[in-house]
Amino acid sequence: MFKNNYRDKKVLITGHTGFKGTWLTTWLLECGANVVGISKDIPTNPSMFEALALNSKIKHYINDVREFQKLKSIIETEQPDYIFHLAAQAIVSESKVDPIQTISSNVIGTMNLLEVLRDYSKECVAIFITSDKCYKNVEWVWGYRETDPLGGKDIYSGSKAAAELVINSYINTFFIQNHPVKIGIGRAGNVIGGGDWAKDRIIVDAILAWSKNEAVTIRAPKSTRPWQHVLEPLSGYLHLASILKSNSELHGEAYNFGPSTGQNKSVKELIIDISKGWNLSNNKIYKIIENNHFNESRLLKLNCDKALHDLNWESNLKYEETAKKISEWYREFYIIKSNSMFDFTVNQINNYCQLASSRNIIWTKS
Repeated sequence: MFKNNYRDKKVLITGHTGFKGTWLTTWLLECGANVVGISKDIPTNPSMFEALALNSKIKHYINDVREFQKLKSIIETEQPDYIFHLAAQAIVSESKVDPIQTISSNVIGTMNLLEVLRDYSKECVAIFITSDKCYKNVEWVWGYRETDPLGGKDIYSGSKAAAELVINSYINTFFIQNHPVKIGIGRAGNVIGGGDWAKDRIIVDAILAWSKNEAVTIRAPKSTRPWQHVLEPLSGYLHLASILKSNSELHGEAYNFGPSTGQNKSVKELIIDISKGWNLSNNKIYKIIENNHFNESRLLKLNCDKALHDLNWESNLKYEETAKKISEWYREFYIIKSNSMFDFTVNQINNYCQLASSRNIIWTKS
């Protein structure tokens, strides 16, 4: 898997206590990596990071990436072989409440890491994770390509586009002429999975409601999204870093990681499918706010042809498999009350890898 590139390697993850960061940390531990994490806090309660007791399995730093000198000191001390930069303010609604915090975290935090790495003398691969929201959304129905314009009509989208511009300018100014650090950029959106408790997310709202034997309130049941399980883009990030290690031609390239076209499902369909296994009566699954004036955004999806062409990467799970995995993870936490959510999560990762291997997905090859 990933050509064993992570075994016995030092891998640093910023934002490791978040939803995606926790899944990535767990997967890298399974790959035999020595994981170091940097996060400013434990972002939610409950927390997947705490549920998996990862603080006892990795080197865990509490530090804000906006604190440049501390970030530099950690990286100089740890000397990572790989870096995955996920630390960010990731909640769209929060960006409207506190735009300064959003922009400083997503832009200045990213710049700080780049500034540290431009003087880094060890060979290293750094993958910067942004978002599908970095694209200038012109409300079209086909997928955005990596060559489409960046932009943003709102603070969150603008911060992601600005981070991309900073990354690109650093790459072309400092990370040239055989610099030991190689950089890749990953973009993904509509990421779902077990262990997410961030605010203003439909699955989180549903799970919290069902855990109290209540129906979840939904505003836009017909709104569709290209949902993808969290392991899908993570496989892309890991695969990209693995290839970039030995292929400098990919240095500075950005890649979209998203599901196949058939993954587009409505909010109502997603909620019903995830409710399976919870033994809920129909009136306890969801209720719709009537006559609301919720402004649905049109479908924003990604074209992943470049990842297929350059990396031979493709998504693995079918929609039904995605929904089942999510339902089972939360059921294990809330209903079964597992004594080891770490083991259960590892089993889900291993099952995902076995399915990918049976489907001849390229990153499963040694």
